[in-house]
Order: sequence, then C-alpha cells, then structure tokens
Amino acid sequence: QVQLVESGGGLVQAGGSLRLSCAASERAVIFYSMGWFRQAPGKEREFVATINSNGDVIYYADSVKGRFTISRDNAKNTVYLQMNNLKPEDTAVYYCAADRDNRYSGSSVDYTYDYWGQGTQVTVSS
Repeated sequence: QVQLVESGGGLVQAGGSLRLSCAASERAVIFYSMGWFRQAPGKEREFVATINSNGDVIYYADSVKGRFTISRDNAKNTVYLQMNNLKPEDTAVYYCAADRDNRYSGSSVDYTYDYWGQGTQVTVSS
C-alpha cells in the first residue's frame, strides 16, 4: 500500500509563491504517473497537473497553465508542484495522487488514480 504525504501548504498573499511536495512511501511510484488535484470549499475536486513516470509528459489545467509547474525526483520518490503568481481562486486543499496503471501518460480524471495523500491547505489572500 503506497502512502503519499503532502507538505508545503500555507497562507500566502496574492502574487506569491508556494512549493508543494508529495513524498511516497514506496519506491514503486517511480513507475507511476502522478497527479495534483485540488478541492475548494463547496466545490468538486478538480484536476491541476499530472506528470508521467519519466517526467517527460506533463499536462496542466488551463486555470494554472503558465503559473504552476509539476516535477518529480524519482531518486527521492517525490513529486513537486511549484505555484507562482498565486490567486485567491487557487485557495483549496491540494491532493497528491498516484496512478499505478498509467506509466507513460497521466490522467486528468481523479478516479483513475489509486493512491491519495491526506491533502495540504493552500490559502491565498487578496
């Protein structure tokens, strides 16, 4: 059973930056695509970004394209989400997820992911 632990969330002013990390408990995740999702109060969980096992196939939601960067360090079993130029509408709980069945291209659909972290709160003040 893979465990994912997110960190790096917090309170930041609009225009600021945060870097989220997602550390995996098992080495096997280096063969999985990884994704970041978020859920704001009263809203459904939404896709943010995904990266494949090699790190060479990446997709972003339109709402974060150009501001967020997903990356991974397979030597550390860790995935990152660099968030720049944050906006109040980015406020949400951010979740890391692992898709064991998709190695070469990640999905934007949450139900394809098999393992989820507990989430980390990101709050952007105006």
